[in-house]
Amino acid sequence: MLSDPFDRRSVLALAGTLVLVSTTGTQAKIRSDSAIRFGLTPVFLTSDLELLGRLEAYLQRATGSPVALVTRRTYQEITALLVAGELDAAWICGFPFVAHRDALQLVAVPLWRGRPLYQAYLIVASDRAASSLADLRGDVHAFSDPDSNSGFLQTRAALAEAGERPDGFFSRTLFTYGHRNVIRAVSSGLAASGSVDGYVYEVVSELEPRLTEGTRILRASEWLGFPPIAAPRQPPDPGRLAALTSALLAMADEPEGRAVLGMLRLDGFASEPPSLFDAIAAKAALVAAAG
Repeated sequence: MLSDPFDRRSVLALAGTLVLVSTTGTQAKIRSDSAIRFGLTPVFLTSDLELLGRLEAYLQRATGSPVALVTRRTYQEITALLVAGELDAAWICGFPFVAHRDALQLVAVPLWRGRPLYQAYLIVASDRAASSLADLRGDVHAFSDPDSNSGFLQTRAALAEAGERPDGFFSRTLFTYGHRNVIRAVSSGLAASGSVDGYVYEVVSELEPRLTEGTRILRASEWLGFPPIAAPRQPPDPGRLAALTSALLAMADEPEGRAVLGMLRLDGFASEPPSLFDAIAAKAALVAAAG
């Protein structure tokens, strides 16, 4: 029976830092010309060693190549490695994908509850009377990451539409560098409100209901493209990328792959058009125009 990654350990503590993780590898392996280098950002639910080990084992068997999983604390660090061609592919967020669309290609998109979509949530304490974004004026507000769509961009865009900026609307903001940490910040009272990935919130609600029971969803965004797997437009090795793409798309058809998907509460990966992320691109353009 699979263990739940959240129940096994709280890896993403509020001040926690994701480090370079590979359950079988080293820095030397990551630099290996033959290894598939796959980056994971904080959109990845957990750095639980069992989950990472199962993911790595599946990808190595399915591709026939050694695989190095690379994680970093921020989206920016992984995106920089990806754009520079230091990674074959990475599981990033829709915001950095559209920001670097000229340099990146779409590899695959996870399917959650049967669709390649998710929502951004604004959350508050469960007993709070707030009913709209306007009611959050003066809050200490928790964001996930400045390059996160659900954990920053969607709230920033909603404020821009109202002629507001975070630094003028909220009394203070903080970045937790993890969606689970946003939930924890609001639940503990460290923040009065927060911007969080709806998929992460729903999975945490299932696996750790005590963490979310002190919070509620104030506002949900429109349905948006789920954080994708992306690769450099000019991949370091087309053969490695093709093998990784095939392994991801076939994951739901393989017992080992289904085990990993079960731990992630996902249904599989699918090929989707880049236009899936046009709504996120529109919000990014709105924020850029607002300055």
